[in-house]
Amino acid sequence: MKKNSFQLSLFLTFITTMISCQQENILHISGNPNNDLTQILKDQEQINYKIYNSPIEALDQAKENEALIILSTAYPDQREVLNQDFYTKLKNRNIRAFIEFPSIIPDLTLDSTVKAGNQRAIIRDGNFIKSADSLQILSLNGLHFIPVNAERPLIVAAKVAGFDHAIYGLPEENHPLLFQWEDLPVYISTTNLSQFISGRYAPQREWAKIWHSILSHLLPNASISPLEWTATVAPSFRKEKVLPQDVALNSVQRAINWYREARMLVPDNYDEKLQKIWDNKSQHLSWNENIPYGDGSKGVFECIFSSIDESGSQPIGIAIRGDCVSETAMAFASAGQLLDNAEYLSTSKNLLDYYLFHSSAITKGYADPQHGAYGLLPWGISNYAWFKASYGDDNARFILAAITSAALTQNNEWDELLMKSILACLRTTGKKGFRGSRINEGDLGINGWQYYRDREIENYSPHFEAYLWACYLWAYDKTGDEIFLQTAKRGILTMMEKYPHGWTWTNGLAQERARIILPLAWLVRVENTDENKKMLLRVVNDFLKLQDSCGAIREELGELKMGKYPPPQSNDDYGTNEASLIARNGDPVSDLLYTTNFAFLGLHEAAYTTNDSNIIDATDRLADFLCRAQVRSPHHPELDGGWMRAFDFERFEHWGSNADHGWGAWAIETGWTQGWITSIMALRELKTSIWDLTQNSDIAQHYPDLKKQMLND
Repeated sequence: MKKNSFQLSLFLTFITTMISCQQENILHISGNPNNDLTQILKDQEQINYKIYNSPIEALDQAKENEALIILSTAYPDQREVLNQDFYTKLKNRNIRAFIEFPSIIPDLTLDSTVKAGNQRAIIRDGNFIKSADSLQILSLNGLHFIPVNAERPLIVAAKVAGFDHAIYGLPEENHPLLFQWEDLPVYISTTNLSQFISGRYAPQREWAKIWHSILSHLLPNASISPLEWTATVAPSFRKEKVLPQDVALNSVQRAINWYREARMLVPDNYDEKLQKIWDNKSQHLSWNENIPYGDGSKGVFECIFSSIDESGSQPIGIAIRGDCVSETAMAFASAGQLLDNAEYLSTSKNLLDYYLFHSSAITKGYADPQHGAYGLLPWGISNYAWFKASYGDDNARFILAAITSAALTQNNEWDELLMKSILACLRTTGKKGFRGSRINEGDLGINGWQYYRDREIENYSPHFEAYLWACYLWAYDKTGDEIFLQTAKRGILTMMEKYPHGWTWTNGLAQERARIILPLAWLVRVENTDENKKMLLRVVNDFLKLQDSCGAIREELGELKMGKYPPPQSNDDYGTNEASLIARNGDPVSDLLYTTNFAFLGLHEAAYTTNDSNIIDATDRLADFLCRAQVRSPHHPELDGGWMRAFDFERFEHWGSNADHGWGAWAIETGWTQGWITSIMALRELKTSIWDLTQNSDIAQHYPDLKKQMLND
């Protein structure tokens, strides 16, 4: 009898405990039922939650020792309206709470809401955020926060340098984003932490830990499962996923669809609208589905900018630049040929016709035979600051992409202008085979082209020089004129004497290695010597040491003293210049704007040049990686099918240091990135190289007359 009574007592105690735990695991939530947090709570079997229309209603229904969450409903425009009595009730009932973007916090002064500039979110207290590190950097997109002088913050906003950790520590100026109020189980956020899915907060794993920790503090007796969700912007395939056989074909199709759905092709009758944006000292056009589709006859916008707003959207960068126009034309031409699509081929023609025949790119000094800039192509045509600049590498990529488009569309209408451009670059290249990074139209008018031809300039940067040499080697193959071969060889051989530690690197040393591969491969095409093959294989084999098993290319820095745009060397430097995606060597990031895209081109051409099995295998693995890293986003048409600049191949998500003030981690460039990756992916499917594809070009027919006109020495 006593035994049965004891068992009954244990049973009743168990039932009472279970009921108590269930009561304690109740969350009373004020907010939108479609909030990101409430959506993932549906998968938490241990958590019961109720949603109310207002903070006061939610608090009134919360019993002693239960948990309360107040979510922002009008961030960043309006704070959640609370009063002193609300906080008094929290204290008296010993309610555990999370409060977001409040209108009032007792005994603390709240200043006006600040829209962040270069500030990022940083974990200040790793003990609170379980399994997360102190000084871990987070992206909190579209960050707005309420300045408040709160002690012992858990997460802060600050301007810090670093890839995923604040490597120089926290600056004196930092602002609490999450803190504990008065040593009570009440946590207050001065921003919106709960729209982590729609706002595309990253890295995803770290944000999952943050919210798991917050929920664990609110519900200490609940067994909370790891938080998981499908990101609104993600790679197309996970690292371990077996790729479909037609993945490359679909990748090309999706890449071309991106140009259309992102509204990258400039619409007709948009000149006045775009000019107003420039007049307002801006380059940003907010993406929306009502922007008309273009057909290429007005050019192509430069990019999707890296900035992400609180809704997860990114704006269009409206500059119209020559390299992007030509590289986009190449993407449409290669896709048109591969997919047998006449519209794509027509778009390619429209783009090149626009820039070479109808735009301001062929006006002023660039069109005057007596001017030193004659035949060169301006950097861009959106305003004079772009128009006056003529970069050698941009001219070279315009030419390379245009000759590829000409072959794919079987069009020779551009040949004379392209031959003129090659000669214009050649005659402004100095005696040692180097041209330097940029020459302005005005200086060319004052100095004349012969001044630049006679210079003894040396510029040990493949970023700016290598693709000009590729153009000269191609022109030599077509014309037979030794002036092209000797200019290219002088530059290449001098550059290789300094390989690699004597090179000046732009955003990283890896990109310089990537750029030199193409001219080295084409040098073997025109002079198949053991020495030339040895140079090519030396660079390729060194470069492939950076390739991860998943196919990604890891970014690499050289000696800092040789870097033009190194990573920020202090917190103050962050966001003030162009910069690398990494903070130090070993950070697992691929750069698809400066390195991986051009490595794809170079390795592809090297594979066809050498038939080397190692190069072929490396190129295949790189292609697979690019198919995986391509953005998939049904929620963001401006991103779906694109390739962002930064990709963390360990986390396998789009992540990197966003220090670059112009072309940051989440930018998608129509030309440099999308143009080359799409085109090489298509040429792989067409089983040809640029060299072989363009072998029958008739461009040389224009050379004798142009040489007489432009090289009168």
